[in-house]
Amino acid sequence: MLTLVSTPIGNLGDITLRALDTLRVADLVVSEDTRKTGMMLKHFEISKPQLSFFEGNETRQLAKVMAALEEGKHVALVSNAGTPGVSDPGFILVRAALDAGIEVSAVPGPTALVMALVLSGLPVHSFTFRGFPPRKPGPRKRFLEVDQDSPHTLIFYESPPAGLPEGRAGNL
Repeated sequence: MLTLVSTPIGNLGDITLRALDTLRVADLVVSEDTRKTGMMLKHFEISKPQLSFFEGNETRQLAKVMAALEEGKHVALVSNAGTPGVSDPGFILVRAALDAGIEVSAVPGPTALVMALVLSGLPVHSFTFRGFPPRKPGPRKRFLEVDQDSPHTLIFYESPPAGLPEGRAGNL
């Protein structure tokens, strides 16, 4: 079984009891960044084997994860923060598991795009989520031009420049 486990966005105190229970019973934890996930698991005194699965290694790692699932192992998929599969390669794993007839479930939790939308004060009745725009100016401009006439509230992700501090203890 593959279980998508939503993880806190920023503060470890926001994790759900069900997420912790799922991580405790999983045979393998698959994550974008095993270092960050390792810190979270250590904080909650959970010791599990981990496998990295991020944009750039997902093709190579997919076979390993699928082999574990086909052996009947319970795999928990987490992202760095929020819901796996949203702006990360988790959707590739979900699609492969579904295609193979493997049960996929989810532990709901935080999703940054919903909180950003609600806190923005912008209309929430209709919105478009576009993920991360390209960093290079030309592709970024073309990416943004696609929606310039959209009547919907637009949501984009942006990551901080490298080198910025990530927060205080207890935060991811």
